[in-house]
Amino acid sequence: MAILRESKKVEKYCVLICAYNEEAHIEEIVRSALSQSPCAVLVVDDGSKDRTAERAEKAGATVLKQPSNIGKGAALKRGFEFAMQRSCDALVVVDGDGQHNPAEIRRFLDAYERTKIPILIGNRMADTRNMPVTRKWTNRFMSRILNRLVKIYVADPPCGYRFYRTDVLPFIISDEKRFAFEFDILIHAALRGIRIDSVRISTIYAEKQRSHVAPLLDAILLLHAIYEHFPLFGRKTKGQKNGRE
Repeated sequence: MAILRESKKVEKYCVLICAYNEEAHIEEIVRSALSQSPCAVLVVDDGSKDRTAERAEKAGATVLKQPSNIGKGAALKRGFEFAMQRSCDALVVVDGDGQHNPAEIRRFLDAYERTKIPILIGNRMADTRNMPVTRKWTNRFMSRILNRLVKIYVADPPCGYRFYRTDVLPFIISDEKRFAFEFDILIHAALRGIRIDSVRISTIYAEKQRSHVAPLLDAILLLHAIYEHFPLFGRKTKGQKNGRE
């Protein structure tokens, strides 16, 4: 792996929002993200059948439309490519369903300024009172699996509220198209010695909020992503260097 710049300064960043049928939330999220600091806001509309794209554009976002509902992983990948093409130093990923507070974007930027750690994952596990029980135990299970397999601790691996320095993206982009994409990224990063840490964020779950997770399919895809890497654990992967970020 190419040597990454440990002290790289973030001067230009963008906020990436992946959305599917989120017309109820998207305007407020985009406007709130734009109000945090001068930054670009990109919405990747993953084949929505409602007015998500129209409302995102009205709020001031740049909108990229997927031809159909391909999955969050594919939407994230397109957003990553956009950020790299625009020479952004970093991007902050915010979900489009209202479960993340854009006012907390600054927490990720401040954490990076203090630590220079290039991947920061939101952590909702400090306050799980409003978190559905199944989600809480799923998060803890995934954290344990990640720690067991690649010896890193991430308290809330499925959390979509994240900071990435863009120079690490070419080394961690996954081929997964759905839920497993974000978990697979963590495995890629760990295997390449790229540092990961967590940032505490609010735990927001609205009553009767629609979930885009398909439990059985996404569980299968997650197991597939783990299986793809499993033979590589315990020894250096092809092309992997010794240096750490």
